[in-house]
Amino acid sequence: MSDRQRRPLFWALIVVLVAEFLLVACLAVTLLIELLIATPTSFASAVALTVLAFAAAAWLGAIVIGALRGQAWIRSAAIVWQVLQFAVGAGAVSGAFSQPAIGWALVAVALVGFVLLLTRPVMDATATREERSR
Repeated sequence: MSDRQRRPLFWALIVVLVAEFLLVACLAVTLLIELLIATPTSFASAVALTVLAFAAAAWLGAIVIGALRGQAWIRSAAIVWQVLQFAVGAGAVSGAFSQPAIGWALVAVALVGFVLLLTRPVMDATATREERSR
């Protein structure tokens, strides 16, 4: 699909996805640095959280690349990410260790991403299905 056929809503989704990718990648690097220089209460939990952050960054990176290529599979993958991000944001809004500002930001970005994924221009721009040759 050529860039001329891609509408502003598609590019807005790309901006949201790239921002999410960059923030998760920065989080993963920060967690790795913390793991190397600090003594965690639970080393196994710290390693697991760091690995999950890098896996999430890789997943988001793949979604961004797939979206730029117009691949249809990215819609479901990105919706799953938006739902997970919404859940994390909602959990951060209240509770014993709440961070409402961060939580509301995560919720808002997840909602914007979710709505953008369901718009016709985004669906049209991500309609390519790869055919596998046997």
